Amino acid sequence: MDNSTEMLIFLQVLNDTKSNKQTYFVVTLLVYHFTILVNLTLIVTIILDRMLHEPMFIFLCNLCVNGIFGASTFYPKILVDFLSDVSVTPYKACLAQMFVIYSYVFCEITTLAVMAYDRYVAICKPLNYHSIITPGKVVKFLIFTWLFSICESAIAICLVARLPLCGFRIEKLYCSAWPVVKLSCVDTTINNVYGSVLMVLHVLQALVILFSYVNIIKASVRSQEERSKFMQTCLPHLISLTNFSVAIVFDIMYARYGSTTSMQSLRNFMSLEYLVVPPMLNPLIYGLKLSQIRRRIFRICSRKRDVLK
Repeated sequence: MDNSTEMLIFLQVLNDTKSNKQTYFVVTLLVYHFTILVNLTLIVTIILDRMLHEPMFIFLCNLCVNGIFGASTFYPKILVDFLSDVSVTPYKACLAQMFVIYSYVFCEITTLAVMAYDRYVAICKPLNYHSIITPGKVVKFLIFTWLFSICESAIAICLVARLPLCGFRIEKLYCSAWPVVKLSCVDTTINNVYGSVLMVLHVLQALVILFSYVNIIKASVRSQEERSKFMQTCLPHLISLTNFSVAIVFDIMYARYGSTTSMQSLRNFMSLEYLVVPPMLNPLIYGLKLSQIRRRIFRICSRKRDVLK
């Protein structure tokens, strides 16, 4: 099929009644607005309060920005699909959605790795923390996180876009590279090799996280103060990391090796989980667990209440 760039990609449609789809639409719209609200609340709180201008909170702010980035790619399209009988996407728009979703995923993983390293230095080398995690290094980490993620995604999408396609239906609720690659009429060895390279790169990031937490846990058992610091600053990070990692691994493994005819509901849930839950959960668990942020948010809310009176 030569004119693949002019194709329409048919995505999987939720097989449900029109009234149920309207209910899904309302619930999804509320979840989307709530996700944007809690992320913006955390971002604005960190930006406005100088006491929170520390590396840990700056990286958390970056995580929330990325959460809005990912959510704003997924939610608007699926909201439109709930109002339609057929979920159709122009091929170029499908590639664009893939690019943004992949950038979100890679940025999330890299940011979590950077945050793990930051916590490792803070707990295991507290006396040298400010000499190691300098403002200049924080900026470099942030630039690296976004540039690395965007470059990874751009190469992946370019490799997909070059493939001529012999099909037009994806068994997924949004555009994803592997289902599109499986529609190709030609050899996809290069795409498979690049996919393996990406896996190796992010496994290395996982090893950085593992190394960091092995040492953090060793340091935390030394005293009650270190255990308290671990529970306050590292537990939210571990929850975010575990939730995101399980969903991503399941989605990747099932997309490559799973059956397309069984466990449809589970597949749909797990393929959406890393796009829906982390952007909403991260600001909540960090906002509730980190006392510095919690106090600032309550203070801002109380000031607004006083002004309204």
